[in-house]
Amino acid sequence: MCNRLPTSPLPPRRRHRGFTLPEALLAIVVLGVGLAGVMLAFATTMRRGADPMLQLQMLAIAEGLMEEIQLKPFAAAANSAPAGCARDTFNDVADYNGYASTGICSVDGVAIPALSAYRVSVSVQSATLAGVPGALRITITTTQGGEQLQLVGWRTNYAGP
Repeated sequence: MCNRLPTSPLPPRRRHRGFTLPEALLAIVVLGVGLAGVMLAFATTMRRGADPMLQLQMLAIAEGLMEEIQLKPFAAAANSAPAGCARDTFNDVADYNGYASTGICSVDGVAIPALSAYRVSVSVQSATLAGVPGALRITITTTQGGEQLQLVGWRTNYAGP
């Protein structure tokens, strides 16, 4: 006698490879929920973030005006009223308080057409800076459309008596 196992006339069963329908549906649902979350985060970021070029332009406008103001003398001096958006008669830091312009102008009042959609306003207030009384807090607000940028600087009477 032989210890041989009987052979089957049928071929051996092969394992089927691939996904079943429930597995494929589950994968689609999981990927859809993940993609929806990513798209929601992206939309929120885009809605709250401004165009970088717009932000850079507003910053350049505010920095230019801030430098102009901070280079003026601290002590108040008499001056004549400017015409339109000109700032050529401003001769001290305090003269800029309340300055506002729709459209950006050069110092002598020449409007810059490419910047006509921007607005700028300036506030100069007496304040105390790190225990130093009599400092001036300069706040420049630049806006365009729904975007706004605020730049704050300080000026003290460092060249005073």
